[in-house]
Amino acid sequence: MLRLFRDHGLFWVNAFLFLAFFLGMVLTGASAYSDDQVEHGGKAITVIQYLGTGDFVEATFENWESEFLQMGSYVVLTIFLFQKGSSESKPPGETAPQDQDPRKVKLTASTPWPVRRGGLVLVLYENSLLILFGTLFIASVLLHAAGGNAAYNEDQTEHGQPTLGYWQFFGTSEFWFQSFQNWQSEFMVVALIVLSSVYLRQRGSSQSKPVAAPNTETDG
Repeated sequence: MLRLFRDHGLFWVNAFLFLAFFLGMVLTGASAYSDDQVEHGGKAITVIQYLGTGDFVEATFENWESEFLQMGSYVVLTIFLFQKGSSESKPPGETAPQDQDPRKVKLTASTPWPVRRGGLVLVLYENSLLILFGTLFIASVLLHAAGGNAAYNEDQTEHGQPTLGYWQFFGTSEFWFQSFQNWQSEFMVVALIVLSSVYLRQRGSSQSKPVAAPNTETDG
């Protein structure tokens, strides 16, 4: 059991923190939503009922979409772009192990089966990280729009204003404001870690170069 946690602790701790903070978001979001409903002459709702509201769906997926966009774009950009001296970049002007063509490697029993299989399976496998984040990003955008549209129409109805259809909501400044306010922060953090890892260190972290490594050294 201890070895299992040692080998996979980074995943399990982050998964636990995600569930803890997600639960906190649900509970506090339900409380805030209920308070707002009562203030406007409505009825308080339960946590379960809150999970079916547009407010919950919108709040959840407008954040998730920005995370998937950040990771997906980072996966793509690090294929072609470099930052000399950063632990987040491949060495510029050099061939990195990630660039190796899997079709030219010697196959062994431990070689992943898609590489041994080849063909379309291998094409999908060698791009599977981008496919995953791209799919999750698109799904999150669609669900963000669904939740945002429901919340928007609820507010419009309360104020006696016309409602909008699902696809019409994509054309509103409300939808894009919600998206851009999250997207900008994601790329700000990526730019910060890429540049700061050139000059700053954190001993023991895989996200940092060795403390004694020169600033100009890209591959830590």
